[in-house]
Amino acid sequence: MDKRKIEFYVGLFVIIGLICVVCLFAVLGEISFIKDKRYPITAFFTSVSGLKTGARVEMAGVEIGAVSTVSIDKERLLAKVELSIDKNISLSEDIIASVKTSGIIGQKFIEISPGGSDIMLEPGEEVYNTESSLDIESLVRKIIFDKDNK
Repeated sequence: MDKRKIEFYVGLFVIIGLICVVCLFAVLGEISFIKDKRYPITAFFTSVSGLKTGARVEMAGVEIGAVSTVSIDKERLLAKVELSIDKNISLSEDIIASVKTSGIIGQKFIEISPGGSDIMLEPGEEVYNTESSLDIESLVRKIIFDKDNK
C-alpha cells in the first residue's frame, strides 16, 4: 500500500476513536446533546436528611425523574427540592411527594403518589403535598429514653 492510503486509514481510525470517546463520555456523564427531555417542579419538605442531588424520583416503583437541586428556602425555612420529571409523564396537582429510603439503610429517593385531579402540573410549579423522611435516630433515641423512664 502506498503512503497516502496508510495515512488515510490511520486518520479515519483516529477520527472514529475520538467519536467513540465523546459518545462514551456523553453516556457515562449523562450528558444530553439534544433538548432536555425533562421539566422542573419544586417541592418543599420539613426534612430531607440524606437526600442528594441526582437521587431517583419514582412513581409506582418506576423511575420518572431525578432530583436536580436540594437547598434551603430562606423565606419558608423549609428544604426546597427541585425535581426534573420526564416530559412524557403528566403529574396532577394533588400528587404527594415523599422522601423514602431504599432498604433499611439505603439511599434516599423521592416517591410520587399519584393524585386524582384533572389539573396537571406545569413546568416550574410547586407540589403542595409532601411527606418528609422518617428520622430513625430520633425514633431509636425516643424508644431508649422512654424505656429508661419507666
